[in-house]
Amino acid sequence: MSNKSRTLLLGAIAMSLLACQTSNPLLDQPKTPFGVPAFDQVKNEHYLPAFEEAIRQNKAEIEAIVNNDAEPTFENTIVALDRTGMLLDRVTGVFFNVLEADGNDEMNAIAEQVSPMLSELSDGIILNDSLFRRVKFVYDQREQLGLNAEQMRLVTETYKRFADNGANLPEDKKERLKEINQELSLLSLKFGNNVVAEINSDAVKRFITDEAQLAGLPESAKAAAAEEAAAAGHPGEWLFTPKRTSFTPVLQYCENRELRKQLLMDYTTRGNHDNDNDNKAVIIREMELRIEKAKLFGYDNPADYILADCMAKNHQTVDAFLASVWAPSLEAAKREAAALQALLDEDLPGEKLQPWDWWYYAEKLRKAKYALDEEELKPYFELNNVRKGAFGVATKLFGLQFEPLKDMPVYNKEVEVFKVTDASGELIGILYTDYFPRAGKRPGAWMNNIMSQYIDAEGVDHRPVIINVGNFNKPTAGNPSLLSMDDVETLFHEFGHALHGLLSKAHYKSLSGTNTPRDFVELPSQFMENYAYEPEVLKTYAFHYQTGEVIPDSLIAKINAAGKFNQGFVQTELLSASILDMDFHELTSAEGLDVNAFEKASLEKMGMIDEIIVRYRPTFYNHIFTTGYEAGYYSYTWAAVLDADAFAAFKETGNLFDEATAARWRHLLEQGGTRDAQELYLEFRGKAADPQHLLRRNGFIE
Repeated sequence: MSNKSRTLLLGAIAMSLLACQTSNPLLDQPKTPFGVPAFDQVKNEHYLPAFEEAIRQNKAEIEAIVNNDAEPTFENTIVALDRTGMLLDRVTGVFFNVLEADGNDEMNAIAEQVSPMLSELSDGIILNDSLFRRVKFVYDQREQLGLNAEQMRLVTETYKRFADNGANLPEDKKERLKEINQELSLLSLKFGNNVVAEINSDAVKRFITDEAQLAGLPESAKAAAAEEAAAAGHPGEWLFTPKRTSFTPVLQYCENRELRKQLLMDYTTRGNHDNDNDNKAVIIREMELRIEKAKLFGYDNPADYILADCMAKNHQTVDAFLASVWAPSLEAAKREAAALQALLDEDLPGEKLQPWDWWYYAEKLRKAKYALDEEELKPYFELNNVRKGAFGVATKLFGLQFEPLKDMPVYNKEVEVFKVTDASGELIGILYTDYFPRAGKRPGAWMNNIMSQYIDAEGVDHRPVIINVGNFNKPTAGNPSLLSMDDVETLFHEFGHALHGLLSKAHYKSLSGTNTPRDFVELPSQFMENYAYEPEVLKTYAFHYQTGEVIPDSLIAKINAAGKFNQGFVQTELLSASILDMDFHELTSAEGLDVNAFEKASLEKMGMIDEIIVRYRPTFYNHIFTTGYEAGYYSYTWAAVLDADAFAAFKETGNLFDEATAARWRHLLEQGGTRDAQELYLEFRGKAADPQHLLRRNGFIE
């Protein structure tokens, strides 16, 4: 722990002692609409005492199960275990969401204290021999208990959770596993904090003083950069940072090749600067521990240990799958690179196309080939209208209604809240949206469960509280938040995750919502992306923010004509990150691991072209070193095969909102993790997914 973190932690502990003497909004039953967390009352000093009390209660709940003198049954052991930790779920749901979306140094220090506590609690439950004996007793008797399908799933998944996390290990290995888990929890925090620190570092704040250096940049992007500079104490200048909303317009439009290079390098070298935020040593240590952990369980590498409970099952299946889609993607990317090189030759004869040239010349080619200028589209993609469009799709598919709620407790004034109801008016859940970047927010976009859905012992259906978080363009003095095409897809994507959580109808919280295999969880989110640019849907939300004019058919035709444009780049950038992830997690030893050399060798092995930089370089690859997607980034492409096939089911009816197909799709979403993922998909589609739909959508085959 750094000296700064230690000082902050001591201050947090002192405040927590004071908070123990007063009411704690994280522990008190919230007197809020729909029982949502009292975000507006929660202060940093409340977190530590809340975690301590919630952990104490969770341990007491476990002891009550262990000390039950009655013979283990489904109800007194399996269901009782699923019902534990409700208070802790509420505390973690609030803390980690705010930490990711609106964090600060003090919260980071609290997280350093809390993460080992949570790891110790989890290990103390999973590695409790007396508890596991009760679980195993029920598991061994499961076929004679008359359980329904969901109950059987709960028994098997509960047993697997114990077995997969060390319950069957001998005592010496259990103790080592606890040490590994605790250290990994801290390393994960450190990795993420380093990435955020790099984004906010003064070293990567690029102030431009001469407007001529911004030739080609749209006025809206210049206005946003000018506001950022003024806020940073540099009025009359323009500020650019490694945040995507800041540097992406420069890559697409700015004629200044050196500035494009500088900003792309700032972005792609985060965590790789041999300074306090360097992540290379963190990666090496994480891989050492992950390999050791896998070997404790009898696996040669982390990938096979992780994939055992996924649809893919092992690294060979994933490698073969990635290879099958890599080849056509790379060939398409090579053709695209040649076309962009030809454009570069016209401007700079003799120069070779570089990664910082790709977006710029791709935008030029798109304009030339399809007369499509993304800046021409942005005025039709005002954030609130795009969100209404996503909501409208859910209304047409499922009859859902979205009512904005005012005066709700929120952790930041930019957060908005919606009540989601069924066509009958029945409550489905509460949806928060938080769309703008800020200093304490990690990059990217995501969905979180603040409160999960489940049905309690009295039959009361506790509806979920879900949040969608993004980093879209902030409104400026002259313009509202206007989204890029990628932003539009991202909003629809995260809303798809939200629907998966909101529509859940599981009895047990460990099986509800998005508690599914990782290579299935991206299916509902990516499925929603298919609707974003359908002409029928565009006309419901794409209104010019100044005139109110609906997007003209001519622009819709351009969007559809360009739909397969640059897909070689998109897929190659994505797949290279997936292959790099698998290469890391197929390691059987981290001895002598040099992170940069390993990345270089991986890219050479896959045949990556020099003109494209892998989407996530190791030192800022949050997905696999922080957020739990290790040996799992392939799931985006795996799920893409499923989502393209699922959308084809609607297309084949001739109606994007076909009632019968929508009812089957809703049923799939409602099931959460209560059924086998492959079984659920086969039930929806009636047959296995056809990869041809994805290849056709990407333009790789006719």
